[in-house]
Amino acid sequence: MKNIKNSKKNSFLKRIFIKIFRKFGFEIIDQNTFEIITLDKKINEEISTIGKSSISLPLGIVKITRPVKALDIIMRTCASVNMLTQNKKRLFEKEKIEYTLRTTRSILNSIKNNSQLEKIKINFKVIDHNSSRSNLEKIKNIFQSFKTDYELINLDVSNFEDEIQKVNDRGQKVSSNQMSNMANINQSLLEAKKSEDLIYFVEDDYLHKKDSISEMIFTYERLASQLNKEIIICPTDYPYLYAKAELTQNFLGKNYHWRKVGESLCTFLTSKKIIEKYWEKYLSMCKKEHAPFEKPLHEIYKKELCISPIPSLAVHFTNINSIFGLSPNVDWEKIWEENS
Repeated sequence: MKNIKNSKKNSFLKRIFIKIFRKFGFEIIDQNTFEIITLDKKINEEISTIGKSSISLPLGIVKITRPVKALDIIMRTCASVNMLTQNKKRLFEKEKIEYTLRTTRSILNSIKNNSQLEKIKINFKVIDHNSSRSNLEKIKNIFQSFKTDYELINLDVSNFEDEIQKVNDRGQKVSSNQMSNMANINQSLLEAKKSEDLIYFVEDDYLHKKDSISEMIFTYERLASQLNKEIIICPTDYPYLYAKAELTQNFLGKNYHWRKVGESLCTFLTSKKIIEKYWEKYLSMCKKEHAPFEKPLHEIYKKELCISPIPSLAVHFTNINSIFGLSPNVDWEKIWEENS
């Protein structure tokens, strides 16, 4: 009987201590059982809470002052064009639609992979140019299999042709494929203006890991709260970023390390505030083919923080020899097969 009374007393005191520590924003960790007592969770479980707190052991807790309210995913598709600027084949040498389908599936898998993402509003838009009816039906079938709504926008390039300069920075004639790409980016930006909070601009040949979307959302909240500013997230660890040695800054996200980068391609996540702040700069990418094409983005990154993960969260499935494609230290075949 005496042991039972002591047990009840210890349990009562434990509850009191938990309430006190929670009130002051502390967590209690039992390093013998690997349990966070105040959360009633093991340290290898999900211990951060979207919109409230980001916890990293042993650095502690970051209170989220910049919660994510909504995410618009805007995917640009064009199954009729294999490569925009070259004739080389992609890794695995499949038809373009196969990469589009796997990209779609990988993003939806990533959203479904973390139940905490249900706390934010996620909208999906597909802006398509010139894909066949049968290919559009295949994309539709994937969304239906995930029981996810999406909006399909059929791009009308003629709405933007007059705004596009016909000669690029290199003095060359802008190709029809590039003009449709610029028109698609323009349409994406117009859709972004309708967004509530974050926008993820993504091309249709980026396959994502299962934790990619949640990692980006949690990391956005954590760093935007710490830095008290909006940021830009590139989900891909591009090989060309290692072509030259340069100083950088390192950041800790949810489960990945991140580094400051000064360059990216056109797949990135940011806020509506950033888009509106640099509207004319983003729009300039749709009116003139710069050298490099993403030059306006790079100019924005001189003023705003853009980060990239190590290792990569999404892999750009281009030709295996392209320095703008396959990320290092990633099992490409595994991520390909996971989204078959």
